[in-house]
Formats: sequence, structure tokens, C-alpha cells
Amino acid sequence: MQRGPDAPLVLVTGATGAVGPAVVRRALDEGYRVRTLSRHQAPSALLPSATDARVGDVRDADAVDRVLSEIDYVLHLAAVLHRVGTSPEETREYAEINASATRTLVDRAVARGVQRIVLFSTICVYGEERDVVADEETAPAPDTPYARTKLEAERIVLDQAKRDGRPLGVVLRLAAVYGPRLRGNYRTMVRHLAQGRPMPVRPGGNQRTLVFDEDAAAAAVLALRHPAAAGRVYNVTDGSTHSVRDMTDAICAALGRRPPRVGVPASVLRGAVQMAARTRVPPIVRLNGMLEKYTQNISVDGSRLRRELGFVPRVGLAEGWRRTVAGLRRDGVLIDGAD
Repeated sequence: MQRGPDAPLVLVTGATGAVGPAVVRRALDEGYRVRTLSRHQAPSALLPSATDARVGDVRDADAVDRVLSEIDYVLHLAAVLHRVGTSPEETREYAEINASATRTLVDRAVARGVQRIVLFSTICVYGEERDVVADEETAPAPDTPYARTKLEAERIVLDQAKRDGRPLGVVLRLAAVYGPRLRGNYRTMVRHLAQGRPMPVRPGGNQRTLVFDEDAAAAAVLALRHPAAAGRVYNVTDGSTHSVRDMTDAICAALGRRPPRVGVPASVLRGAVQMAARTRVPPIVRLNGMLEKYTQNISVDGSRLRRELGFVPRVGLAEGWRRTVAGLRRDGVLIDGAD
């Protein structure tokens, strides 16, 4: 799509996060003009030069109101993500940024005549572990401050209507997003495998649902203007579920290493590590976080997005991890064989 001065203007909040740059690039490629709001100035090479990058806090109502001037659509990514601790300060920040700031944004967007808000949510609202594959009709059961405040943000967006009475919002519940700006436990896992260390547990058959960052971005931009999307909730996945064994095989193939096949059974190690993690010793806490990611069953069905909006993910597991590893190496995050 050719982008011109009269093209729709999209606001992307949280554009400097793990997924934000891919979302900005996709919106620009689709012919939108893009303005961003981030708490910190983006590094010079992170966002395309065509981006109207603004610095401000999404909790600041005046800053939000200013940045919404002339905006047609909003892609709301800004959020506090998973953190190790649950101190009162951290719990308060979840509530302020994930929920209260979303309400401020929605209220100001309605007043400004914004046509649609697409909220980036998470499959964590279904609960950290389930024995069944969840779809959008599955009752949410959030069990962390992050998941609870994201579910509250969903309700804020879905409860609001535009001036003509039509729904304002769309909710995208993203599966675990990976890509060149990978963070958190998955990045820890990739670095662990790159260093050739034995994994703490044997790679298992437990299932996970993933989505590559560029596919997540494509789903978001598709939802901006699709007439069927208004007021709807969609799981965003790569269209498959993957065992942890398949995932580690794909990562190791991208790294050029043999996949791990030995380790302590998860059932033996998990209880001991969870108990030790109560000491809050950082290495044990990190190990506990990685172990949880490594042993959980978290699978969701993303077929509604395909049926209703025609979304087709383009990047499969092998290609996604190849590009992720290449990006981490390029950025100096991943140095094989080094601590």
C-alpha cells in the first residue's frame, strides 16, 4: 500500500518493547502513517525513520491526550510484563500500567473520535497451565498479577463503544511471542542451549503455543480495520502446538548444536526448585522460571482468527527460531560458548 499524507494515522504504544518494532514496520509497510508513544527514546536504528516517535508515559493523561491528536487507530502494546517478584510496588505498577492506563487511553480515544483500539493481551488470562486446549470461549482463570490486570484491560477495551454505538475495541490474546528481540525465560533457554550446557530436565512432550513476532504484527494490523473484528477476542498463534522437545530441537538446529536428550525428570526437579526459589536467591529464581516454562502445558486454539479474518501465519517453528537466533547473534545478545 502506498503511504501518503492522507493515509490513516496509527498510534502504537509500547513500540520499543519486544514486539513493538515489528508492529511499527508492518503498519508502515501496509501504508499507514505511524506515531509511537514510549517511556524512553528509541535507539536510532530500532524504528524506521518514517516513524513519528514521541516520548511519554501512558499513565500521563495529558501526554496521552496530546499524542492522540489526529489519530485514527490505536495499537496498544504498552504493558508491564511477567516479573519475578510480586512486591506491593510491583503489583501496583501492574495495575497502573496494564489496567488504569488502558482506561485513560480508551477514554481519551473515544473523546478524540478514534475508530478502533486493538489491545495486545495474552493467553495467560486462561491460567498458567491447563490440560485442555483453550479457545476464546474458555473461561479465563488468571493466576498472576500480570494476567489479572491484562484481563481487566480487555474488559475496559471491550466495554467501550464509539460515538455511533459500535464496539471500539479488539482484543488479541497472543501466544508466547518470539523473535529477534526475544526476552525473558525463552531467551535464557536459548542462551543456555547456545553454551552447550546440559538442560536441567529432559526435553518433554508437554505442549506450548507460540507465534513469531512478525506474524503477531500482521494479525494486529489486520485487526485494525477488518469489519468483522470489532468487539471480538482472538487468540494469535502460529497455527500449531509444539512439544518442548520439538521447540528445543528447532532452537538447537538454528544454533548448529545437537539437541539435549538427557537430564533429570521434571517431576523430580520441579518441587525442589520451587521450594528453593522461596529464598529469592536470583540464580534459583531464574532457574525456577525457566523450569516452569519448560514443563508447562499451555496450548490454545487460534483458528477463530483464521476463520473470521482470514489470518494466515507465515513463519513456522524452524524458520522462526533460525531468524530469532540470527537476530540475537547480530545484536550481541547471544555469544555461543560464552557465559
